Amino acid sequence: MKKYISELIGTMVLVLMGCGSAVFAAQYGAAGSVASGVGTLGVAMAFGLAVIAMAYTIGGISGCHINPAITLGVYLSGRMNAKDAGMYMLFQVIGAIIGSAILFALVSTGNSGGTTATGANVFDDGEMLQAFIAEAVFTFIFVLVVLGATDSKKGAGNLGGLAIGLTLVLIHIVCIPITGTSVNPARSIGPALFEGGAALQQLWLFIVAPFFGAALSAGVWNTISKE
Repeated sequence: MKKYISELIGTMVLVLMGCGSAVFAAQYGAAGSVASGVGTLGVAMAFGLAVIAMAYTIGGISGCHINPAITLGVYLSGRMNAKDAGMYMLFQVIGAIIGSAILFALVSTGNSGGTTATGANVFDDGEMLQAFIAEAVFTFIFVLVVLGATDSKKGAGNLGGLAIGLTLVLIHIVCIPITGTSVNPARSIGPALFEGGAALQQLWLFIVAPFFGAALSAGVWNTISKE
């Protein structure tokens, strides 16, 4: 149970910090001052730093997946059993919902300059194929880095969390203009439940595409890591 609770807390922090930066800091700064916000790079850093912080906090307990796509990749690579994989995903989604609920409460009780209430993932009309390709490809890259960096024999050891977090920053820099960047079904599910509308209607893509990319990365890693 400690592993599952750790995944819940880690995912909550990821959503709260990452999506929170998009809601409160991306476009507006102190006192709503225009042009003083952190912008795309700032949001990308927020997600990456949240992963790094959690990696060195709960990594020794649960491995710090905090992402169902990573959990799927780890499961398909043979590093965990089906029961743990399912429970990880469940608690990750619960954590994302809690993080989104906190954001929703903050927005509802104060003032936000953000474009959406919870930093939900969406894509523009007519750009579904672009969004699917982006989410699948960037999840593939992200999960492949996770599998490589955390490999017991070939991995980066204590630097694994840093490599993973910086990779997430890189992915966000490129993907934010396309979908807002998910590469994480839990991160999309939580905000979409509170956002509703297009975010909820388009939610399927932010579940299917990352899982597709994660499955592909597991297959590639299993192939290239064989001795």
